[in-house]
Amino acid sequence: MSDPTRFDLDERQRAMLAEMGVRVWWPQSPVDEPAADSLTASAPAAAAPQLAQALPKPAPVATPAAQAPARPAPAPRPVVPVVAALPDDAAPLPAGVDQMDWDTLQATVAQCRACGLCKGRKSPVFGVGERRADWMVIADAPAESEEPQDGFFVGPSGKLLDNMLKALGLSRQTSDGGGVYITSPLKCRPPGHRNPEPQELATCAPYLSRQVALVQPRVILLMGRFAVQSVLQTAEPLGKLRGRLHSHQGVPVVVTYHPEYLLRNQADKAKAWADLLLALKSLQG
Repeated sequence: MSDPTRFDLDERQRAMLAEMGVRVWWPQSPVDEPAADSLTASAPAAAAPQLAQALPKPAPVATPAAQAPARPAPAPRPVVPVVAALPDDAAPLPAGVDQMDWDTLQATVAQCRACGLCKGRKSPVFGVGERRADWMVIADAPAESEEPQDGFFVGPSGKLLDNMLKALGLSRQTSDGGGVYITSPLKCRPPGHRNPEPQELATCAPYLSRQVALVQPRVILLMGRFAVQSVLQTAEPLGKLRGRLHSHQGVPVVVTYHPEYLLRNQADKAKAWADLLLALKSLQG
């Protein structure tokens, strides 16, 4: 009866172990071979060095004096989300956001005090473009350095966005091709261009939802991971969401990279162009 604890290696397996620096030695069973005492007594003296070389060498054991005292692992520092403190005159979102017309919605956003982001607000990030459009672009807000007093997306990332729209026959100044409306999931920019917190995205979500209902787009283009998180309610990486259609309020949704990201990663512009073509195909189809 074979020993179930014993394993036999072929030449290929032994070569693999040798490449990894692993030496394999298996003691012979007393049933198959003579006892160790008999082997020692009968083996010629010349075989002793070969046998010693075949055996694995024990690792040196450090003496207590040579061992360095173990240092306790530092305690992990708690991750505290950076959320702007509520203003002194904080007020919840008014009731009936889902029934507001454009002017009422815009005035409500401009006066919103529902979260701490309003404290550093220069001007709200409401949106620009045609209020009834086939295309709706929802993009993470650009950096504070690009914040204009009378517009949205006017810096280098805005120029790239305009070029992307132009390639589709669109312009935010005209209604060519059915028009386009551009907005952001947040209506106030986080200070220091930090990432928005889920609580802040959730606070602005009713405003964005009402904008989608008023625009009545035929396709929605999401640019940036926070736009994706707000609209699709998922933390899945943007790269895994590209290349296929999603849906929001019954409207086809296409995910792509933010213009700011594309300015830093030129190689991904080809992927963004493929996303635009997917959105165009969805609208035409």
